[in-house]
Amino acid sequence: MSGGIGTRLRPLTCDLPKPMVPIFNKPVMEYGVELFKKHGIKDIAVTLYYLPNMIMDYFGDGSKFDVNIKYYIEEKPLGTGGSVKNAEEFLDTTLIVLSGDAFTDIDLQKAYEFHKKKGSKATLVLKREPNPLEYGLVITDDGGKILRFLEKPSWGEVFSDNINTGIYILEPEVFQYYRKGENFDFSKDLFPKLLEDNVPMYGYVGEGYWCDVGDLKSYINTHEDIFTQKERQYLLGKSQREGIWVGEGTIIEKGAKIYPPVYIGKNSIIKSGVVLESYSVIGSNCFVGEGSSIKRSIVWDNVIISNNCEIRKAVVCNNGRIEEGSRVFEEAVIGVNSKIFRNSTIKPKVKVWPHKTIEEGTVLNGNLVWEEKAARRLFGSRNISGIYNSTITPELAIKLGASLATVINFEGIYVVNSDDYNLSKSIKNSIISGILSTGSLVVDMEESSLPMCRFSVRHVKAHGGVHIRTGDVDRGLVYIEIIGDKGINIDKGMERKIENTMAIEDYKRCNGEEIEDIVHINNFSSIYIKEGINRLKNIYKIRQERPKIAIGSKSRNIAALAEKFLKKMGCLVSVVDDIKVFGIDGLKNMVLDEDLDLGILYSDDGESIALTDGFNIIKGERYYMLSLLIGFKTGEIKEAIVPYNFPRIVEKIGSKYDGSITYAKSNISDLIGTMWKKDLEFQYILNFDGIWASGKIIDYLIGNNMVLNQLLQELPEYFYLMKEIPCKWDEKGNIIRRLTGDGKAGIELKEGIRFMDNKGWVLVVPDEEKPKLNLFIEGYDEEYAEELWSKYHDRITKLLKG
Repeated sequence: MSGGIGTRLRPLTCDLPKPMVPIFNKPVMEYGVELFKKHGIKDIAVTLYYLPNMIMDYFGDGSKFDVNIKYYIEEKPLGTGGSVKNAEEFLDTTLIVLSGDAFTDIDLQKAYEFHKKKGSKATLVLKREPNPLEYGLVITDDGGKILRFLEKPSWGEVFSDNINTGIYILEPEVFQYYRKGENFDFSKDLFPKLLEDNVPMYGYVGEGYWCDVGDLKSYINTHEDIFTQKERQYLLGKSQREGIWVGEGTIIEKGAKIYPPVYIGKNSIIKSGVVLESYSVIGSNCFVGEGSSIKRSIVWDNVIISNNCEIRKAVVCNNGRIEEGSRVFEEAVIGVNSKIFRNSTIKPKVKVWPHKTIEEGTVLNGNLVWEEKAARRLFGSRNISGIYNSTITPELAIKLGASLATVINFEGIYVVNSDDYNLSKSIKNSIISGILSTGSLVVDMEESSLPMCRFSVRHVKAHGGVHIRTGDVDRGLVYIEIIGDKGINIDKGMERKIENTMAIEDYKRCNGEEIEDIVHINNFSSIYIKEGINRLKNIYKIRQERPKIAIGSKSRNIAALAEKFLKKMGCLVSVVDDIKVFGIDGLKNMVLDEDLDLGILYSDDGESIALTDGFNIIKGERYYMLSLLIGFKTGEIKEAIVPYNFPRIVEKIGSKYDGSITYAKSNISDLIGTMWKKDLEFQYILNFDGIWASGKIIDYLIGNNMVLNQLLQELPEYFYLMKEIPCKWDEKGNIIRRLTGDGKAGIELKEGIRFMDNKGWVLVVPDEEKPKLNLFIEGYDEEYAEELWSKYHDRITKLLKG
């Protein structure tokens, strides 16, 4: 019977029918064929359902195994009895039924003789099992006659230790109990019916080896059993020396250490310095690189394991590739055709489904099933993001909380807040649990924003903070931002420390008496709003003029917080509920149609805004430039902090007001950190606190009797493009290196590569989260900016093709 899907063995069986799963480099079903042949049985029927062609292609008509094989394919699952009945033309004499996934050497001749001696119509081959809870029990009398069946009993029902192996000897007449094509099961349907009708049915207790290779644990244990039971090592063929089996054509270099028992297939290469420890199986056509160590693991065929890798009681399926310095731990499985790049770690019991890619430096804590690849790092360009209950799980969040408190200060104070979605609250509560486990104190801010988290960290003098929110479009996405003690996103060095702590699970732990209370604050927004209003200079004039403002955000609590803030200022506020459909363009039309003063769209983390006066839309780098103009004009900014990829036309604004421009790296940690270091709170507010920023802009316009359009007239014209070019992860470094070599005079290597001439520039930066290159382009006119884009697009595309 070889039709099973093998769900419990996945991912071993994702691309392979269960009977084709290899044991010592041979399909488990092949051992069954050899067992039949050993006992003189050469006429074999094979019932098929899942991936039948793989079995048929391998075994053919049976001639290469000196047997005769016929195949019977089910169009739909028919159960154990139904699948055998599907081979009705074959059922004309006494029949022995064997599961295609059973690994056994039970003496079938003795079982057959018992069957005939008892005059049995159905004989079940039984096996004594010390822990029978996961099997079907069969209760017999002293003569072997079956009295009762028990499917997966509790300990209170264990009246016998005889389990059903799924090996049956049947007479043709028992198949009269059901029709061909009917879904019928031997254990659940046929045998109880035979028992009820007093049909002679017996149980034969076999003394040989038997194992149902049904799950990963039994699969690994089967190999260890054969290694340790000398009377069964004949299954492995002739050993080269005691406890070591090596296939023809395999090369083991001098300096490799092999500790028996070990089995190695044909045409494999084991390099010098390799350590193969006991109970390891290496397939055919494999390569194991210098300094690698393999222990109690099963490696299938055509696998490449590079230098200095560790494989510990794991399974690596066909055509796997594990690159230098990677580690695969206990009961992990690497599916067929999967690739693990350098210095990655696969944690215990993690399953990687077939055809997956694990990027360099990745620590994989959970199963990789649906996504094509695992990101190389937990942190992206500025935060942690992923799909709820897939890449971001409550378990991961607990470990993250414990790790960040361990790294930052394990007896510290941490602010944790989220938006008002239950998904975010779920992850927030898990992070809080992790932080508490270190002995740290948590301040839980209810339904807060990212800027409020930064402000509250400074306000309560906390050691750090965490903000959790959902995606603005896909509510299944989760974003987690970690804030340091000054309200600044942590830097790359701190991110790596947290990742490393999670990888080795080296957390600080407190005892139960040291767990702190959680401080719940559900109205901190009142303090945040009050502090924002205190920073305005023209609050009384605003309350007199009562500007009319339309606002919206994809986040409910950001919209509610902004409404509360603006009303407290004295504005007349209209909130657009369906901003997902409405968008900034709809807001623009609303401002124009209803003769409002301003429209403001807040990002769903509350960090940034877009503005409209009914005629113009100001967002992105144009808003950033507008904010600097306001800062220079008011004198609040003397030195502006600008991302390195920003249009250089901003220097013209600075020079007009005797200000200077400092370029920082484009990541948020460097930008905010530099602003706070230079005491540029005004610029921080306008660029990274959307709600306070909207107040500052209204304050400036009202205080100077201006409308937004007047201010926009002072912005210089510029021509700026942001483009991207797809580029595989493992090609990024090569492309950047070759571009650097291509550059003559006029290149700058501060962040990516910046190519400059007197008419414009192009900045090429590898993306941190996706397989692509980002290009930032500025030209003295629109035509030249497009020309630069075409030039570098063609150059990079040519390098990629090369």
